[in-house]
Amino acid sequence: MTEVLSKYIPQAAVEASFELIKVNNVHLKIVNERITRHGDYRKMPNGQHQITVNASLNAYRFFITLIHEIAHLVAFQKFGRNIKPHGKEWKFTFQQLMLPFIRPEVFPSKLLPLLALHFKNPKASSDTDARLSIALKQFDPANDKNYIFEIPAGGLFRLYNGKIFKRGNKRIKRYECLEIATGKIYLFNPNAEVEFLKTE
Repeated sequence: MTEVLSKYIPQAAVEASFELIKVNNVHLKIVNERITRHGDYRKMPNGQHQITVNASLNAYRFFITLIHEIAHLVAFQKFGRNIKPHGKEWKFTFQQLMLPFIRPEVFPSKLLPLLALHFKNPKASSDTDARLSIALKQFDPANDKNYIFEIPAGGLFRLYNGKIFKRGNKRIKRYECLEIATGKIYLFNPNAEVEFLKTE
């Protein structure tokens, strides 16, 4: 298992991650990319804990996702199954599990201040923390996608599902975008990745 882990997460985190997997009886499945989520946790009918993580994630995002999902498992065991999935018990557990890893041996120094800030109050997904998400993306292989905030106002863009939108104004944190086919307005996070088509 340590050999498998070392292909996906930072080398300095492999041994401790393996311990967490072993101690918590985790069956880790590394799966093909799912657009809507980076990973998930399920308790199986046989009592085993299954965690899946997308194989396509870079090492730092993969590692954060792995610990995020282990935190679900640990929080449910410690506080019971009735807690909110991303409530205060999960946040506390995620912070506790992640804290020992927020150091320069595991993460590049430019990520450390953003991680420290993020883990003061971790979000349900690192993607909703725009600054951290953009910083983590620097470690992805290059692609032809743009962020919403890079699209000019009035510019057209396409989502992974083929739907086409026109970028509108920024509200407090998110952008109003008009779906061309339906005329409906949707809100997008500034770090949502899309395919830029053209400026109208």
